[in-house]
Amino acid sequence: MSTKEDILSRYRRNMNVEGQYDMPDLDALRGVEYADPVAQFISMSKAVGGDVVVLEHGADVNEAIRKAYPEAKVFAGNVPGITIAQRNPDTVSSAQELNGTDVGIVQGEIGVAENGCVWVPQTMKERAVCFISEYLVILLSRNSIVSNMHQAYGRVRMTDYGYGCFISGPSKTADIAQALVMGAQAARGVTVILTD
Repeated sequence: MSTKEDILSRYRRNMNVEGQYDMPDLDALRGVEYADPVAQFISMSKAVGGDVVVLEHGADVNEAIRKAYPEAKVFAGNVPGITIAQRNPDTVSSAQELNGTDVGIVQGEIGVAENGCVWVPQTMKERAVCFISEYLVILLSRNSIVSNMHQAYGRVRMTDYGYGCFISGPSKTADIAQALVMGAQAARGVTVILTD
């Protein structure tokens, strides 16, 4: 008997021949619920090294971005209503043209209170804007914040590009000599701007 047949025969001997196994109770996996998911999201975003700006009703988001990054010279984004962006990830001929971007501006779809992350679907031709920018601004509606990842995954919808990612605070690593380095693989800083 071959090794493969030996392994399969052991599996067959130990299978439940009496019938089927009951499905496990998945209620315990629903995740934590927060009374105020927005407050928890703000707290967790700051805990992971990010920043949050709560935009007042009617306030200009372009002014809020400029105020958050007054030294920035090059802004990139394709979000409707954002007039501060000089580079558009939809119109560049290659991702390399986004190199040198001080602040990338993207639209987040779902915020998660338990860990401060935001689902950012690819809604632009060159997704490099999310990772090549020195700083990243994520616009997010307060009404799009859920308590936990289970709820977030239930709402995730892929775009025509078929790509998206959860972003939580700035990129960081402490792999070398246990020294914390910000911006190792992506943005050195992330600001989430909560809108109506």
